[in-house]
Amino acid sequence: MRRVRLGDGIRFDLTSGETVVCDGERSADGVRVLSHAHGDHLYREDPGAVICSDVTAALARTRREETPLERTTHPAVDLHNAGHVPGSRAVEITDSDGTTYLYTGDCSTRDRFYLEGFDPDVLDVDVLVVEATYGEPEYVLPPQETVETDIVDWLDDTDEQPVLMFGYTLGRAQEIQVLANRSSRDRLFVTRATERINEVVEDHYDVEFDARRYREDTDLGAGDVLVLPSQTSKLSFVDALVREYDAIKAGFSGWAIDDSFQYRGDYDVTFPLSDHCDFTELVDVVRGVDPDLVYTQHGSAAELATHLEIVEDYEAYPLVRNQRSLGDF
Repeated sequence: MRRVRLGDGIRFDLTSGETVVCDGERSADGVRVLSHAHGDHLYREDPGAVICSDVTAALARTRREETPLERTTHPAVDLHNAGHVPGSRAVEITDSDGTTYLYTGDCSTRDRFYLEGFDPDVLDVDVLVVEATYGEPEYVLPPQETVETDIVDWLDDTDEQPVLMFGYTLGRAQEIQVLANRSSRDRLFVTRATERINEVVEDHYDVEFDARRYREDTDLGAGDVLVLPSQTSKLSFVDALVREYDAIKAGFSGWAIDDSFQYRGDYDVTFPLSDHCDFTELVDVVRGVDPDLVYTQHGSAAELATHLEIVEDYEAYPLVRNQRSLGDF
């Protein structure tokens, strides 16, 4: 019987009869675990009691006020820093038969800003479920220090124009604020949604963003930075800001290593700033944990599993939704 399944979330069927559900959006059954508070992982309905970090709980309550979660624990479940975004955790599960599992969730091994990277070398488990967002060999990112330096230098070189910086409201938006504050830019503005997340992060980490609330009557000047959600880059109000203030649009994502990212987001410039492991780092995660069995999930799951099996000599399989046995691969 397979004990790891992809359905509504990643599901671990324990020999006790319990099921641990990681990042399920709707499931009310089983022991619920939330790895982090990004919208594509958050519950869509009342989750009841959930295992997560205190930071993730605070962020989830901020982002889903209508269905606040209650934190809980379980003797079979331990959480480890995942290095992805504030509060993100990898999930270690110990079955009563002694089998150990690790679900990385989204993870990053890079130390950056106020976050420590995920450390796979301290974990020893039988079965690893690893993300595969950048699970193909062409997705190798520049060193973190290089990317940060390039961004700050660009902000300094363009300080005669306002810039619109686009990134995910949780995680990337806070990182680009830190970089903006390192530059010679004068003022930093954020939307209300980002401001609320800033407040939670500032409460839990040694960081201050020193950002002002952007409002409809705010006038942007030459040295100003406005941080906006990545999904707004092609909206009409952004076009109006560009025309009125001669603003530059900059996109920030690991996908920026692909030229098409710039055109898809209609950006003037892009930078490969990522909250995920790149391909090389994903392989290093597997080597560090060194499990007996690897499941890959999300993104390039099939490609990463093939590489791990053929090149790294691991037994590895991509998780396919609702498959019932290893023969279903």
